[in-house]
This record gives sequence, C-alpha cells and structure tokens, in this order.
Amino acid sequence: MQIAIDTTSEMAGLALTDGEKLLTELTWHCGQNHTTELLPQLAYLLQKTGTSLQAADCIFVATGPGSYNGLRVGVSTAKGLAFSLGIPVVGIGTLEVEAYQHAASGLPVCAVANAGRGELGAALYQQKAGQWRQLVAEHITTLEMLCGQIATRTIFCGEYVTAIAGELKQSLGRKAVIPPGAAVVRRASFLAELGRQRAKSGSYDNLAALQPLYLRRPPITQPRRQITLEGEKHGILVQNS
Repeated sequence: MQIAIDTTSEMAGLALTDGEKLLTELTWHCGQNHTTELLPQLAYLLQKTGTSLQAADCIFVATGPGSYNGLRVGVSTAKGLAFSLGIPVVGIGTLEVEAYQHAASGLPVCAVANAGRGELGAALYQQKAGQWRQLVAEHITTLEMLCGQIATRTIFCGEYVTAIAGELKQSLGRKAVIPPGAAVVRRASFLAELGRQRAKSGSYDNLAALQPLYLRRPPITQPRRQITLEGEKHGILVQNS
C-alpha cells in the first residue's frame, strides 16, 4: 500500500493506493488546520479500507509551491511516517500534480499558483509520444510575462487559475484553454500516480534532504503544534523497530 499526502493549500488531499489500484481518496477544505486535521483524516481512511500503516511500502507527498505552514505539515508528516516505518518517500511538485490530470490532452499544460506581490508561480508540462515531460521548471513570473511566452494553445490549471481566467482569455484568446471548475481541484490520486512512476524507476528522495519548495520565503511564520502529539492522540504513528 502507498500513501499520498497533499497539504499544499486550503484544499488538502489524501489517497491510499495498492500499486495502480486506488483504494480510497479524500479531498477536503481544511483551511489552515492542516496540523489538526491531516492525521485524523488519514486514520479515517485507514479504518475505512481496513488497512494499517504497517502495510505501507512508500509515501508520496506534494512538495509545493504553496502554503508555508501547509507544506511544512505535509512534508514533515511524510518524512516522519517514512522514517518510523522504514520505507522510502517520493516528493512530487504540486504544479506537476495539478498539470498531470490534463496530460492526456497532448497540449502544453501550464500550472499556476498565487505567489503574492502580484506575481505567479508557474511551470509548463506536456505529454508527447506517451512521455510526460517538464518543459519549464517552477519559477516566479508575472501574468504579463507568462502570457508573452505562450505561442500555442495551452491548458492553464491550478486552484488560482479561476482568479486570472478572464485576464488569460483577454490576453491570449483561444490559445488559453481553461478547464471547468471541477477540473481545477487537485487530487491526491494523481499525486499517487506520479509518485508510483518515480518509485517504479527507483527514484526515491533522500529522507533527510527532502524539503518543501516555497519559491519565496514568507516574511512571517506562525508556530504550529507538534504533529507527533496529534499522531499519538489519534493512534496512527508507529514506534521505531
């Protein structure tokens, strides 16, 4: 069994998979309550499927960009579970997760995120001849600069795309393809699929070195409660063997 964890934004996601088979998936609005809600929801999914943490053989986690506190909770939880269970971890960029659900279109897919200060986080992907590739790595840009680099029909996706859809259409016309509202929601099952592909090739992350991708450091951070306390409360953490 594999566990996929996504706490990138106020919309959080979890998925349990068994190889290519999706066992269960949950997407919910958690606001800023990642610390208090993530592990209880994981415990719920484990109970729902009749599985246990000990059955897990890999952890997949969305690494950002996104909410500073949310990413810190997700990545630290993934690392803590992987360390306790003695299993590998695979980190996948959030923009890639958002783009991947549109891979079958064959079009370039530009995933965007709000970077604040009037700027965007963006990355470009495309699937050609069955190969999923990153064309442009995650970077900070502006809407004007981003539109100036689009030369062909491109799918724009990500939670933030609804806020800039009008400007994209005005600037790019038919070259800007905006998915319907339901397709904007990020799903942990796509994170799991990308993670499985990485794991299959043996491309795991170094547990100690894995860190969230913020693109820009926040000016102020707020301390959060220790995740281990919540884990102990809900009985889903394991002891080192």
